[in-house]
Amino acid sequence: MIATSNLTRKFGALAAVDGLTLDIKKGEIFGLVGPDGAGKTTTMRLLTGILDPTSGGGTVCGRDIVKEAELIKRDIAYMSQRFGLYEDLTVIENINFYADIYGVSKKERVPKVERLLEFSGLAPFQKRLAKNLSGGMKQKLGLTCSLIHTPKVLFLDEPTNGVDPVSRRDFWQILYQLLRENVTIFFSTSYLDEAERCRRIGLLYKGKLLRCDTPAAIKRERNAATLEEAFVSIIEEQS
Repeated sequence: MIATSNLTRKFGALAAVDGLTLDIKKGEIFGLVGPDGAGKTTTMRLLTGILDPTSGGGTVCGRDIVKEAELIKRDIAYMSQRFGLYEDLTVIENINFYADIYGVSKKERVPKVERLLEFSGLAPFQKRLAKNLSGGMKQKLGLTCSLIHTPKVLFLDEPTNGVDPVSRRDFWQILYQLLRENVTIFFSTSYLDEAERCRRIGLLYKGKLLRCDTPAAIKRERNAATLEEAFVSIIEEQS
């Protein structure tokens, strides 16, 4: 569902993403892991057609990320770190707004909205203004809006950053339900405990992919008790 070959994006002399090669299968949850400034957000923007690569390329849903960027956007959802919720609209008004943007018909919308509200636990809060939601509830609303058009691939850029542990757990429960529906999830995070939940992870550092494997395999390679210990060990080799 996602493939890249030597994908590179430079800003002046800085290579924010440097020769990234990935292959992510349908129905997989893949975690892109790295500290702030590693290139995670730039990677997301390249794959979702927001940025053009300096060199290299890639495909999402079998479509070229440069030549067919607009077609890709029909099949994906991208929840950025600052997802565009409208704080003066209620929960249901935000959902309907995004349904309009994605062209979801009124007939199709009613059962889908009901399901997503139940799915996310937001059904009791439909009339609450978005600005009055907790951080975790805002993230769940953002995810609900992203899913209104039933995407094939879901891109999530550090969606649980700053969210309390209980809300993070709830968020992951929703993601696991999506996996059962064969949605492909590309997830970036700096939380290594979250990375453990992914089928495979890519360790990104200063724009370079240092490792790409299962969390268990990466820990085993470094003879490490935790993923954090393994990641630190790998990064130290780069110094």
